[in-house]
Parts: sequence; C-alpha cells; structure tokens
Amino acid sequence: MRYHSPTSFTDAAGIAAGASGLTRFLAGGTDVLVQMRAGMVQPDDLIDLKKIPGVGDITRTDDGGWRIGVAVPGIALGANAGLKTDWPGVVEGMELVGSTQIQGRATLAGNLCNGSPAADSVPGLVAAGATVEITGPEGTRTLPVEELPAGPGKTHLAKGEMVSAILLPPRGQHGGDAYLRFIPRTEMDIAVVGCAVNLTLDGDTIKSARVALGAVAPTVILVPEAAEAIIGTTLDDAAIAKLESVAKSAAKPISDKRGTSEFRVEIAGVLAKRAARIAYARAKGEQA
Repeated sequence: MRYHSPTSFTDAAGIAAGASGLTRFLAGGTDVLVQMRAGMVQPDDLIDLKKIPGVGDITRTDDGGWRIGVAVPGIALGANAGLKTDWPGVVEGMELVGSTQIQGRATLAGNLCNGSPAADSVPGLVAAGATVEITGPEGTRTLPVEELPAGPGKTHLAKGEMVSAILLPPRGQHGGDAYLRFIPRTEMDIAVVGCAVNLTLDGDTIKSARVALGAVAPTVILVPEAAEAIIGTTLDDAAIAKLESVAKSAAKPISDKRGTSEFRVEIAGVLAKRAARIAYARAKGEQA
C-alpha cells in the first residue's frame, strides 16, 4: 500500500487520478481504517487529507452560511455555538454517530461518502439544502448532498474526485430544523428509520420546508411531497396527518433483521410528525 499525505486538494486529486488500483481517502478514518483492519478493504493508495490546510475548520461564509472542512470531527460541530444555533438538526444528526471516542474522529464528509442509506448525519444535511464542494482533476464543482450517494456504499464521485468541503446555506430568520431516528436501543446503533425536517415561518405559517428520510430506500431521499403537505399551514392536525401519510407513502424500505418493511413505513410517518413539530418549535424560538 502506498500512503500519501498531500498538502492541497489539487495534489490529492492528481494522485487519485493517476492511481491504477483501489484508492481510499483518509479523513476521520472511522470507516476506512476499520474496514482495513477487518480485511474488507486493502487499498493500493491511501490518500490522507488531514494535512491540507482548512480541512479541520468550521467557518462562516460571506453569505452567512457555513463551510465545514472534511476532517472536522463530530464533536467539534456540537462545540460550535453558532453552527448549533443555526442548524441544530444537522448537529444532532452527527452527534448520534458512534460513541464519544468515535465522535472525536468521525466526520460529516466520511459519513456521507460511506454511502449508507442509514447514515445519521445525511438526512439533516439534505433537509438543510446543504451542498458538497467536490475537487477533482477537472477542477472544482458543487453538488446537492442528496445527489452524491448512488446506493449503499456508492457515490457519484468520478475517478480522482473527492469531497473537499460541506457547505450549509444561511439559516435566515424564523427557521428551524430537527433530526430524529428510531433504533432498538438508546445509543450506538444504526438507524432503522431516520427523518429530518427543515422549515421557515412567516408568522405562524410555514413558508418553506424540506423533508428527508433515511433507511427507507437505497439512499437518503428528499421528499418534496412531504414538504408540500405542510407549506402554507400552521402545522395543524390536518397538516400533520397529511405529512404522516405522504412520508409513509414515500418510504420504500426493505425488511431485514432490524425491522420489517411494514414497521419501517409506520415509523417513517411517526418520525416525520415528531421532527416537524420540533423544527416548528425551534423556528418560533422555543426550546425543543
């Protein structure tokens, strides 16, 4: 195995583009190092991104959004008061990934690029309207987060490309988001179903919304019909009932040892209702 530690994303892309065997990128390492130790993956080229300037930074962008480096660990997200105030749903999704020790290493970018439909950090990013900055041999491009996963363990990254930052839009006024998941035990488990809701208010009326579901399809999915069910409402009982119905209809899960398809569909509706109520309360400035 050849180990590389480039000091720029351009150099990293060049190494990856020129590699002929199996290539893996190393940021937090909580997936790739475990896979290597278990013998599941033996890369020919391991490209360590941690020496590239800025990969460990969380910074405000000029438009009021956020830029999160690819090596920022989960624990640093929760420690950033400004980010947590703007996007509590995004932060709480990442804080559910692994143990305290894992939180010191695991990253948003790694959780996303692992390609798991049950990744806890991804529904919150999708609901927030986050994008990824991608650097490759042809330069830099951006892509909505929901368009990066291609299926379990797969992404739409081309050869030589890597995620070089995660970008969150400006929060704006009167907005709130939330992420909830169902697991069989209280912590350190894989989501049976996950749901994130992000919305903004005009007075008491929902002006805009995005709803994302995890672990109910081959990738985390954005459900525009669920958002439409609550936009223009005050999240009254009728809106909640419609949201639940649409979320259940959008869920197309498999049955496995963690839950049947029928159970997951039911839970998708329950979580959508609860996450929407939390996001709504946060948008009104209430503690939730």
